[in-house]
Amino acid sequence: MNARKLIFWSAAFTLLSCGNNTGPGNIPGGMRLAIGDVSANLSAATGSYLVGTGIYDITGPAAEIVMMGYAESSQKTAGIHTRLRARAFIAGDGNKRVVFVSNDLGMLFQNVKLKVADKIAADAELKDFYNEKNILLSATHTHGGPGGYSGYFLYDATVNGFIKEHHKVIVDGIVESIRHAHRNLRFGKILVNEGTLSGVGGNRAVEAYDNNPAAERAAYDGNTDKTFTLLKFVTDAGEEIGAFSWFAVHPDSIGPANHLITADNKGWASYLFEKDKGTNYLAERTFVAAFAQANEGDVTPNIGFGIAPPDLTLAKNKSLENAVLKQYSKAKELYNAASETVTGSIDFRHEWVDMRTLNVAAVGKTTCAAAMGASFSAGSPLDNPSPTPLFPNGVTIDSLSWSDNAGQAALSTLLGGVFAFAWPATQDAAYKACHAEKPILIPTGRANLNINGPLMTPQIMPLQIVKIGSVALIAVPGETTTMAGRRFRKAVVSELAASGVKYGIIAGLANSYASYLATREEYAKQWYEGASTQFGPNQQAAYQQEFVKLSRAIAQNTDVAPGPRPADVTGQTVDMTAKVVFDDVPWFKKFGDVITQPKTLFKKGDLITVQFWGAHPNNNYRTQDTFLVVEKWSNGAFIPVARDWDPETTYAWARDGVANSKITITWDTTAAEPGIYRIRHKGNWKSGWTGTITAYEGVTNIFSLE
Repeated sequence: MNARKLIFWSAAFTLLSCGNNTGPGNIPGGMRLAIGDVSANLSAATGSYLVGTGIYDITGPAAEIVMMGYAESSQKTAGIHTRLRARAFIAGDGNKRVVFVSNDLGMLFQNVKLKVADKIAADAELKDFYNEKNILLSATHTHGGPGGYSGYFLYDATVNGFIKEHHKVIVDGIVESIRHAHRNLRFGKILVNEGTLSGVGGNRAVEAYDNNPAAERAAYDGNTDKTFTLLKFVTDAGEEIGAFSWFAVHPDSIGPANHLITADNKGWASYLFEKDKGTNYLAERTFVAAFAQANEGDVTPNIGFGIAPPDLTLAKNKSLENAVLKQYSKAKELYNAASETVTGSIDFRHEWVDMRTLNVAAVGKTTCAAAMGASFSAGSPLDNPSPTPLFPNGVTIDSLSWSDNAGQAALSTLLGGVFAFAWPATQDAAYKACHAEKPILIPTGRANLNINGPLMTPQIMPLQIVKIGSVALIAVPGETTTMAGRRFRKAVVSELAASGVKYGIIAGLANSYASYLATREEYAKQWYEGASTQFGPNQQAAYQQEFVKLSRAIAQNTDVAPGPRPADVTGQTVDMTAKVVFDDVPWFKKFGDVITQPKTLFKKGDLITVQFWGAHPNNNYRTQDTFLVVEKWSNGAFIPVARDWDPETTYAWARDGVANSKITITWDTTAAEPGIYRIRHKGNWKSGWTGTITAYEGVTNIFSLE
């Protein structure tokens, strides 16, 4: 080796061995020069990439906030069953990088995407590598998380406003998950495996689905998408760092009578997979398993089980047990058998599209300013039927139950009449005609609370294609029905096949949220999903047109105009949610005192319940922390064995009087080992005199488990 080569490789090795990630084959994520110097180690053609994964807490307010998903104003948070997480992976080929983040959220709202992009643009460590174009954010669609983080009236109305603190913890958590994945970048490979999973989801809108062409329906095995696709991330050193899978089913196995924050069936499947791999949720570097969302718009886990109960245990909730264990088992099967290496370039295209006036060439018409139809008020009959439906499913402009008078009367009663101001905006003839069969109930694309405020829902949508070698992620900003998703996958894979793409994946509820997305034929039936397809009858064709355009730009290596980036509307929001004024305890008590002690002896399988005098959990979300710890005596010390993110525990908050709080902690000991235990509660109380928030703890007496 000559002197020049010796100096070059010495410098490269020095760069590789510095920073947070040290050792052979490790790459400091922020060191662009190092990646350039060792580009020989990266070969997209043979499947050698930069790979990294990260995870972070995004749980939010655990008391007195209406949950997001069922739109049931009485369903307010009152504790935690499982915490909510942001799970990120990064893949790079030495030229470009992409980021995918699956989030345990009801929806991924547009103002989250905007704020994440802005925060990263101002971050010295991340800004040179990531931006809104190569970051794809997706929600699992759990119906068990707190709401109030949209910024748009329709989605915040049932929650009583926009909660800045909640929005911030989500944005910050997503950014931190990306930062962890960035710092964990290594040389490695991605394996792909795809199979089918039956017996988990059923179509909840068969009448609409059956209106799709018979020949198209005959090409598929059933009226739900059974495709289950998994990516496995492994470093060159053989370290398994992540598993990301996509499958279409609603995470609403736990019904609207539940008040504890939960990640539902997808989050629980993630937990089981991560537990198998020894995931440490408090560590910067650990194994990550995401069960991400696909085209679940018309797919329920509850067929055969009835409307989802509030039960939080697998033994009692058969819909939950079925969806959790079958998704988990299929992921493990595909993960263990994965052998096909992903190869090919990393690429992406992203655009903002004004959906009010987009010309759809295939039909010679445009999309429409957004509106929700009459049957939106009915809800889904199998998942979240409205307790007081204003109109049934299937109402079109020709239905006997519909008239302008009936619509106006119904709107004036919706949520206590808060939407009554919007009725005049429904009366434009062209607006009505654009929506064809849909009778406009809520004119979300025309009405706002004040002349200077934002419209009720976003009208400019982010559309995105992410190519990871032979895999294409199709980012759909809403809930895509089975057939709409199939059409997108077919179109994108066809366009990118010559570029080596074999797998098309719907990344559902991605980057923004515009309710549902049905096919033209499904829309005509105006079932719940069609009535919630906001931008009119040609929305599915419009999205498909743009996805093809983005894919073609990747194939031809051409640019796409960025489009009109929407404004951040969070500064124009109101927050009427309950706030903590102060916390108190009864005379002669202090925060953390035990009200109900455990018995001294329990048998394995018992449910142990204890209670503390505590404080309001919204004083401090305890992000990357816990409100409870089950501790076991081992080698001369008590060590944590369960926390509030473990599904065998629950942390429940209840107000007692004016400002007192009772905290009830339960622990299901079915899977516990015999031994000596105690239970600790951690919280934060707020002073009514100074507003100071102070941490406290309490711990029970010890007890034995036989």
